Amino acid sequence: MAVDKQKPELKQRVTFLKVPIDIVAPENLGELIYDLIKENKEHNIVLLSLWDLLRARRSSEYRTYVTRASLIIPISKSIVSGLKFLTGKKAYRYMPFDFVISMLTNLEKREYSAFFLGGRKKILLKTEKNIRQTFPRLRIVGRCSGYFKKHEEGIIIKAIKKASPSLLLVGKGVRGKERWIAKNHVTLGQQGMRLWCSDIFDVFAEKKKHPSRRTFNAGLEWVGFCFQKPIRFFRIFPYIHYKFLLLAYKIFNK
Repeated sequence: MAVDKQKPELKQRVTFLKVPIDIVAPENLGELIYDLIKENKEHNIVLLSLWDLLRARRSSEYRTYVTRASLIIPISKSIVSGLKFLTGKKAYRYMPFDFVISMLTNLEKREYSAFFLGGRKKILLKTEKNIRQTFPRLRIVGRCSGYFKKHEEGIIIKAIKKASPSLLLVGKGVRGKERWIAKNHVTLGQQGMRLWCSDIFDVFAEKKKHPSRRTFNAGLEWVGFCFQKPIRFFRIFPYIHYKFLLLAYKIFNK
């Protein structure tokens, strides 16, 4: 008699400083994305930075959004090293641009669809053009630029619901940022993945460069962001707070 082999887990969800994080090896990402699509359910995906993690600790609303997400991917080196320090577990960190590319690659293989929401009109048109050239079998079933009026929101949601994309990719220019996805989770009625990634359309339209692989691996991508907006240098204070949190959790075995 043949024995059914149990399918290995493609992700492991752990709790880190009271915030959930998924450990997903790069070789499992493609299959995991495919499994999410096959479920024909709504799947929110969160790219979690250190600042997002700290925000989830102090905001119950945002923590609920993160906790209910189907996939929570760490993008900060500080999260990965902190998890290793507290639990000994090895997590995998993804550059946001690379993560989106991986998603689009896997969607194209099976000729799935995508809807783009956010950015300025010219940026979004250039994004669509470049993505069509790079992923010719990906079905782009709709797009809508950001910075829209409040009364236009209902029409946009109806368009997304009608298109029913496998992936709803949302960028800046949408009121509430990723909270827009959480607020409209039910009304979207879209059985697929939803992902917020702030500058993704600017990068695809070649208006902004993503950090180099060397810079990202060193965990120094924040330096460039701080020079773009110097006020971000004040994030040194929440970073110090984070380091004290790690030490406290380590000492008291929380």
